[in-house]
Amino acid sequence: MAALGRRKAKTQGHRSAARIAAAATAVGLAAGLAACGAGDGDGEDGDERTLTVFAAASLQKPLEAIAERFEEDNPGVDVVLSFDGSQSLVDQLGAGAPADVLATADARTMARAEDAGTVRVPQEFATNTLTLIVPAGNPAGVTGLDSSLDGAKLVVCAPEVPCGAATEQLETNAGVELAPVSEESKVSDVRGKVESGQADAGIVYRTDAAAAGDRVEAIDIAGADDVVNAYPIAVTADAGADGQRFADAETWIRAVTSDWGRKILADAGFGAPR
Repeated sequence: MAALGRRKAKTQGHRSAARIAAAATAVGLAAGLAACGAGDGDGEDGDERTLTVFAAASLQKPLEAIAERFEEDNPGVDVVLSFDGSQSLVDQLGAGAPADVLATADARTMARAEDAGTVRVPQEFATNTLTLIVPAGNPAGVTGLDSSLDGAKLVVCAPEVPCGAATEQLETNAGVELAPVSEESKVSDVRGKVESGQADAGIVYRTDAAAAGDRVEAIDIAGADDVVNAYPIAVTADAGADGQRFADAETWIRAVTSDWGRKILADAGFGAPR
């Protein structure tokens, strides 16, 4: 999968890229220590550490902003952000992908990681709800989850990922039967197809609609506020077995759940934890 974006706190799009980034950091650290001697951990003499965060695709914008401040506040810690569908991230962890923190878009998916023993105890840090988006100008004339979708190209998330499970619940609550032309593995792909005009409408999180700006128009869905996705975050079991990695991961979670971290999340459209 292609990376969803890149910034100072590195963003990786899939497991192998994250593994390569971590390996490259380790090689660089070894070379620095050989040349200069062991550092004192302040980040000024090459003694850098890598913190790898696996996070749901819908969290990209706020976590990139949090990572920038986190790196400023914690010299010597290099944050690598890997965004993907929550289900895929849990599968990657189970297959041995290196990560220190996992943040998913619902509790059900995090529970799979708990059952597999790949994370420690999670905590909820944000909430999100769904909306319907159409391309700017709404060329297909979609008005909601109604007959205006007849003949329209609707794109949704696959049922096995959090946004898809929420879409199914919304569909059931509304008593409608949707006929999407495709089901995507992550919500950012749904948004991308609507932005590009490949789809006439898509069901995404409200945060994705906000991130798309004037490239899309959002249409409220009746009953959407009754289908709330809670976002949990946890230290991975792998990081929990290493004192320094555990400390860095805990520091990251404290940043995400701090007042300033929650403001960044709120500015991106996320709700407070319940």
